[in-house]
Amino acid sequence: MNGDPATIRKILTELGDTWAVVGLSDNRDRAAYGVARTLQRFGKRVVPVHPKAETVHGEQGYASLAEIPFKVDVVDVFVNSRLAGAVADEAVAVGADAVWFQLGVIDEAACARTREAGLEMVMDRCPAIEIPAL
Repeated sequence: MNGDPATIRKILTELGDTWAVVGLSDNRDRAAYGVARTLQRFGKRVVPVHPKAETVHGEQGYASLAEIPFKVDVVDVFVNSRLAGAVADEAVAVGADAVWFQLGVIDEAACARTREAGLEMVMDRCPAIEIPAL
């Protein structure tokens, strides 16, 4: 299942408030920009992860998850499905507690690997849609 309600609730309310948003840049036209803003409004710390390492919404950006010098609770993935598996593997490697693949980001094998590694996993959902419903 891509995201059962209990897993969605656990990620959004129990696993911590530091979210690395992979694919977040200062491009206001991208979905990641608005979703990150919504997460901030609900009390999440949003850490931009993008090759440009731009500061977005007042938070320092990093070029990769491995460069973030503090613990990340959730990795929110806004990259193409064919790139998402590598991001999920990196999330496992850096010790995140959960991986969230955005709407349209689907990789069943990565989802299975991530869960086998002990992380919570949601796929093809949007936290900005789910969090107000809680």
